Amino acid sequence: MSSSGENDGPRFVAVRRAIMPALGGPVPEPPGAGFSLDQLREKIAAGWTQYHSAEFDTVMQALPDLIADARTATASADGEVRRAGFGALGKALQLAGHVAVRMGKTDLALISLERAIDAAGKSGDPLLVPMIVNSTAWTYQRQGRLDDALGIALRHAEGLVGAGRLDAADGLKVWGALTMSAATSAARSGDYERAAAMMEAAEKEAARVVKLPHGGDNRMVSVFSPSSVRIERVRLAVQYGHPQDALSLAKGMRLSKDTPPSWRTWLLLDVARAHTDLGDAVGAVKALESLRRVAPTWMQHHTLAVAIVRDLWTLPNHPAGLRSLAEFLGICE
Repeated sequence: MSSSGENDGPRFVAVRRAIMPALGGPVPEPPGAGFSLDQLREKIAAGWTQYHSAEFDTVMQALPDLIADARTATASADGEVRRAGFGALGKALQLAGHVAVRMGKTDLALISLERAIDAAGKSGDPLLVPMIVNSTAWTYQRQGRLDDALGIALRHAEGLVGAGRLDAADGLKVWGALTMSAATSAARSGDYERAAAMMEAAEKEAARVVKLPHGGDNRMVSVFSPSSVRIERVRLAVQYGHPQDALSLAKGMRLSKDTPPSWRTWLLLDVARAHTDLGDAVGAVKALESLRRVAPTWMQHHTLAVAIVRDLWTLPNHPAGLRSLAEFLGICE
């Protein structure tokens, strides 16, 4: 994919322009009489749901207006509306950062996330900055900046502990997501024992989430639950050469209802990869067939799905169902 942007379609160009308005352009106008913060928040929350369902074109179409409307709210003369506008702008720019990562534009993603953090700092929401920092750590991971990813995740997780934010569900979710992110960075840096210890701590705390008071919209808060911790443990086991452990961890899992399709995708891909690593092509195909049923769009977007099917296609004996998967992904020779 071109890094210059010259080959980007008009929809992504519009997202780029929304993230980085032209220098010297007009300043945002205050919101008009028909403006509704509640409607804006609902649209942003819906955008996150669409993102987790891999509806990237739909999200890209909506993002420029979401970001523009949030910027309008930040120009309000009403202090409460202005702070809420900065909060909405932070979540909209965070979403734009995630989409940019999925489009392979990690530098643009970091610009969007840095601007999101700046907006979040003006929102008065103590959880919003660490929430967006978690996205930044993920983007650093995608760039191979593992020390940076580990450092910022740990600092902000510790900051939440120090501020006493783990006594409510939303604060615990943000801490948990940061802790899992730090564990992933540690594991990728070769410190599997440290990663395992972090994941054990996260799994222990995740059991408390359902017992604590909830304060916000789940769609707008970090993903953290016993299911998400187990999914991440499966992923680390696969990545670091323990496919049998990964399958043991995944066996009999019951995912919570709030587990997004994106997380279900990662679990099924890791199960397929573990089966492949163990030479069980039939098991791998079954996992991929499950993925095609529950998240076909994610499967088409995910390079790991293509890689696994390509590996299976090189085998002398093709399991039943493999050809259909290969045709679905457009790699059947």
